[in-house]
Amino acid sequence: MKFYLAGPMTGIANFNFPAFNAAAAKLRAGGHEVFNPAERDIERHGGVDISADNHAGDPALAAKSHGFSLRDALADDAAFICKVADAIAMLPGWENSKGARAEHALAFALGHQITYLGDADV
Repeated sequence: MKFYLAGPMTGIANFNFPAFNAAAAKLRAGGHEVFNPAERDIERHGGVDISADNHAGDPALAAKSHGFSLRDALADDAAFICKVADAIAMLPGWENSKGARAEHALAFALGHQITYLGDADV
């Protein structure tokens, strides 16, 4: 399966990158292709981990420090969900994230398989 990984980032220490990376590793170990938005954010910023100095998970700080653009990030995410993914994996707490709820709705509208990950998966 080609999974998009969705979950809360804003307001969580280091944008929740450790949980995203752990879940991506488990999905890949199961033989799946995974779009991990945490990895994409690092890739987009030339290999710089934009979460490392952001203990509040503040997009404004990431924008100021690294030129982060939420519009660009969500455009990449939506493009993968629409054009490549056939499944979405939801991290714990996704219900409290505007972005993850939008990604869930998009995947649901497209008929993707939806997997809800538990705390043991991150």
